[in-house]
Amino acid sequence: MKKIEAIIRPERLEAVKEALGKFGVHGMTVSQVMGCGLQRGRTEVYRGHEYSINLLPKVKIEIVLSDEEVNKVADIIAQAARTGQVGDGKIFVYPTENAIRVRTGETDGAAI
Repeated sequence: MKKIEAIIRPERLEAVKEALGKFGVHGMTVSQVMGCGLQRGRTEVYRGHEYSINLLPKVKIEIVLSDEEVNKVADIIAQAARTGQVGDGKIFVYPTENAIRVRTGETDGAAI
């Protein structure tokens, strides 16, 4: 099993969820996060004062899958989240040792 963690633009979340749904992925965890990378934030003016916003709003999607599905799902996320601009995000893949469904006690593949 592997865990995919994708950090994407908030406005691309619906497109990613729709693309994953068509592939058959329906279970995921979505969190609102803040971060910066090459974008380095932006400068805004509020009531005549200029200030810098270093951390930008992003969305983190976490999905646990079987090893065979990981590359295809990562490609689907990358294609659906891509705008071609700096700040589109990153996708990370981690090994997952064990999964347990709390309700039934099922483990590993049966739990996901």
